[in-house]
Amino acid sequence: MCSKLCCCLPLRSCRAEGVHIEGKQDSTQPPSARPSPLSWFTMRTDTDGFRLNFLPPMFNFRKVRAASANAAATDGRLSPVVLSYDQILEAKRLCEAGRLLIEREERLFGEMKESEALARHEEEVSALAADRVALRVLVLQTLSLSLGPDEEAGTQAALASAVRAVTQEEDQDRRWTQSGHTAPAWRPGGWRELHDSALRGLVEERMDNPPTPTTALQTGQSSVQADICAMGRQLKEDLLHVVRAVRSCYPPHVDVCNVYARLYHLTFSARLREIAEFGLEDKDCSFLLQWVNEYYPQVLQKPELAGVIDVDALGKLLPDELLKPLEDQYLSKQQDKLTTFISRVLQEAKQSWNKGEEPTIEDGCFVSPVSYDIIQLINGMVTSAERVVGDLHKAQSTTSQLKDLMQRFNIFQNDVMKQNKPNSRPAMKANLGCIEQFRDVLQKKRHLFRQGVQENCLQVLAGMKKSAHVYLLKPVHEVLKPHYRKLGTSDWLNKPLFEKLLAGIEKELQDLQGSIESCHQELVGQLHQEVTAEYVMRLLRGQVKLKDKEQQLKAYATVKDNAESLHDLFLKMGSQEVRLKDILTKIAEVLKLQDLPAIQMQVASLGKDYPDLSEKHVSALLKLKTNLSKADRKTVKDVLSDTRAPQSGDAVRPFFSGVLVK
Repeated sequence: MCSKLCCCLPLRSCRAEGVHIEGKQDSTQPPSARPSPLSWFTMRTDTDGFRLNFLPPMFNFRKVRAASANAAATDGRLSPVVLSYDQILEAKRLCEAGRLLIEREERLFGEMKESEALARHEEEVSALAADRVALRVLVLQTLSLSLGPDEEAGTQAALASAVRAVTQEEDQDRRWTQSGHTAPAWRPGGWRELHDSALRGLVEERMDNPPTPTTALQTGQSSVQADICAMGRQLKEDLLHVVRAVRSCYPPHVDVCNVYARLYHLTFSARLREIAEFGLEDKDCSFLLQWVNEYYPQVLQKPELAGVIDVDALGKLLPDELLKPLEDQYLSKQQDKLTTFISRVLQEAKQSWNKGEEPTIEDGCFVSPVSYDIIQLINGMVTSAERVVGDLHKAQSTTSQLKDLMQRFNIFQNDVMKQNKPNSRPAMKANLGCIEQFRDVLQKKRHLFRQGVQENCLQVLAGMKKSAHVYLLKPVHEVLKPHYRKLGTSDWLNKPLFEKLLAGIEKELQDLQGSIESCHQELVGQLHQEVTAEYVMRLLRGQVKLKDKEQQLKAYATVKDNAESLHDLFLKMGSQEVRLKDILTKIAEVLKLQDLPAIQMQVASLGKDYPDLSEKHVSALLKLKTNLSKADRKTVKDVLSDTRAPQSGDAVRPFFSGVLVK
């Protein structure tokens, strides 16, 4: 029988039948005359608690007792202390107590023959059953205190002993099943199921009654938020306690950390489901989503927990079918907030403009808070929404109405230009900065927007910038128009008239200042392109006729010199359009060349660099050289068609498409 008795106690030997604390006992005595099993062993204190020391066969206890007495008399050491079963229970040595009951069980039912009447052992069986009930109650009570304060004396030792008692009972159930003999009525005991049920009840009780700080409601939290916070705090503290203290009381294969994590996860999920199904106000809705998608994952990712808990196996706190209506409610509210905020910002800007106020000046530039305020809100709103709903694509839906909001900005800008008040030009210079800031955010922070929204908004902004440039540059061209009229004429070719145009441009460029530097550079660059296009258009009108080589060389020198002067002026004023000088230089080269193949090559080069160069442009340019025949002009135009390769729309910025020729 001793081969069956696998106790959690490290020191044990088979018991000697009939050995009594007072001497040897005849094995033929009836059970009622035999001593209690409690008198078959002594208990001693060791480094890891009480252990059973069974007396081996043929052991002369009297000699040991005498030797012990002599030792006590000579060196003061205490003799072994005999503990009763009740004392063992009181000491919460539950594994040892369970081992004693298993010993009694095996002795009692091992000696019982099928032919014997159960009545003979009824009293002992009843006593054993009662002791087992008492032990089970104490084990369950100990398990229910698993998450109690560490400072409670003996808590961990008692829990470890209770866990071993459960394992011991499970092993005994298995041995009875494998033996094929008639087992006691209490077998199998199912203590593992009792253990699991006890932990589940413990977790549910703690999550149902978490302590709520009295300051929670005083800080503006609703009762729903306070309840969720209290449960979340309880979950975090208890899981940390499991890792720090409870884990050491269980064998590794039980994986108790994940057992508790799963129980808390399921319990927390059930409680949140009840809250969600009740219907929530917007503030409580976002708070619950934030706990599901942000705070709860952060708890599980704490270093102490992350290494021992299988987070992926737990899944989400709430199912998708319950999360979706909450997410829709939250995201719809965020969209409304964004729309309301942008409308308010635009309304304030409009009111300020209607009052005749000019935008604020910073570092000599007009600035508007419109873009800054809106961009800050968009960035914060999408970033926050991603944390709350746990999905960037869903969070991007908060900006789904942004195109319509940009259109409102566009309408406001059109009103400013249409009414053309004294403060309209400063407002438009400030708006250019807003347009650029919106464009930068749409291009550099694409994660904040869905693709369709981003593309649509960029189109609106491109139109706004173009119309703003037209509005700001139109007065400039009105002033320069008298100088434009003389370009491409005989006076232009023979008199130094271009200097007056340059002086007028420089004066107007001074008046264009007021936008932030990057926007001013774009505006100056746009004027640079428009002036150059006006220059080419006036030249191609053919008012001047270049009849011979001498006149053509003079025209070449004039155009080349004008190109240099125009380039230097605009470069000094901030333009980055260096390519425009090259256009005029190549046109001048066409005027200079006399050899038809050379002219063909130059035109082909110009057409390759600027695919929007049309045959009409080439024909008008060649007509300036009146010594070229119609056939020669056709030959040059044909080579343009043969050599010009298809270009993508973004390859080169168009130029000649803005030069109108008849």
